[in-house]
Amino acid sequence: MRAADFLIIGSGVAGLRAAIALAPAGRVVVLTKADPAESNTGYAQGGIAAAVGDDDSPELHAADTVRAGDGLCDESAVRVLVGEGPAYVRELLEWGTRFDRDARGRPALGREAAHSVRRVLHAGDATGREIGRVLWNLVAGLRGVEIVAHALVTRLIVDGPHVVGASFVDPDGTSHEIHAKATLLATGGAGQVFRETTNPGVATGDGIALAYHAGAGVADLEFVQFHPTALNLPGVPRFLISEALRGEGARLVNCHREAFMSRFHPDADLAPRDIVARSIMREADSTGGDIFLTLAHLDPTYVVERFPTIADMCRRVGLDLARDPIPVGPAAHYIMGGVYTDGWGRTSRPGLYAAGEVACTGVHGANRLASNSLLEGLVFGARAAIAMQSPAGGGDFTPAKGWRLRDRYDPGAPASRHQPLASEEVRDLMWR
Repeated sequence: MRAADFLIIGSGVAGLRAAIALAPAGRVVVLTKADPAESNTGYAQGGIAAAVGDDDSPELHAADTVRAGDGLCDESAVRVLVGEGPAYVRELLEWGTRFDRDARGRPALGREAAHSVRRVLHAGDATGREIGRVLWNLVAGLRGVEIVAHALVTRLIVDGPHVVGASFVDPDGTSHEIHAKATLLATGGAGQVFRETTNPGVATGDGIALAYHAGAGVADLEFVQFHPTALNLPGVPRFLISEALRGEGARLVNCHREAFMSRFHPDADLAPRDIVARSIMREADSTGGDIFLTLAHLDPTYVVERFPTIADMCRRVGLDLARDPIPVGPAAHYIMGGVYTDGWGRTSRPGLYAAGEVACTGVHGANRLASNSLLEGLVFGARAAIAMQSPAGGGDFTPAKGWRLRDRYDPGAPASRHQPLASEEVRDLMWR
């Protein structure tokens, strides 16, 4: 048996930001299921949203977040996200994150669906990869942080009401236990539950299942966001086509090459994601043909320079992003529900914390505002690390007022210590 002060399961933005904060306070072990850089963080194309522009404010960012979430966001969690977010983004800048710059040398701000102003900082169309690079470089230089790759966590270890560590299996099939004073779930999403998804193969909902079997509450698992524009070609993976393209002027058209989104929402192509996804399906049903994204009316040089990763992916499947109509359709992208936490990442099980996509603070409501995901990982990963360092293990779990845990998801039973995990378990919880 091994021991650590802090155990982090997952190596995306939430887990890495927590590791950076926890390193001065004790020994940290990070367990990651695949290669350390393989997470949803690296697949985040569009950017990270924060109220840093001259025409922006946390209040305006909050209003957009609640509106996109269909009014079902927990507003206290939203205030934390948008209020603390700018400071964490400036921290990324100080750490050397290479965001795109405007003519004045300031971070260039993009606009995405349901944002009322430009507030999305980006690094080309590979922002998550760039943020991950910076965080990994910092973590790699921290003494006292150990990374264990290819570690498949099979259960959380429970002692009475407390979570005191986890069991994992290494690539050789050998089982190990690691005990810790505080354990953070930062395992990301559950996109692989669905046939069509933009998520990487590691996004199988492990963290939700682990927490559920340990007796922690989970909530709002029915709130799953389908990104409206994934590449829709037979036999080709559902590569994400960022809505940052629509923020720069790309248009959705039907099989007759007619723009149609203005018939479904006054914001047309920049409507919230859930509305765009449903509109695409309805238009495809009514016309009997495919839906396309077109950028042919934009400057082709700018398109390729602004979106090099997407342009390269399209080129590999025989499409010219700047000139050809790109076939698109919805695919499972992000889960707004997850392990029920308060604003400090505390779950209903003492000693267990959660942050990032695996957690459910209520900040996203029924539909996440574009580019709030990386911000969520930074803010709530850091806040969870603060709570994990307190002598009492972060204090008592204090759910937000006016936001109810759905009792039907509360296991209410002793943890199963040996039951294997699988995406089917998460699917069963979602479908209840």
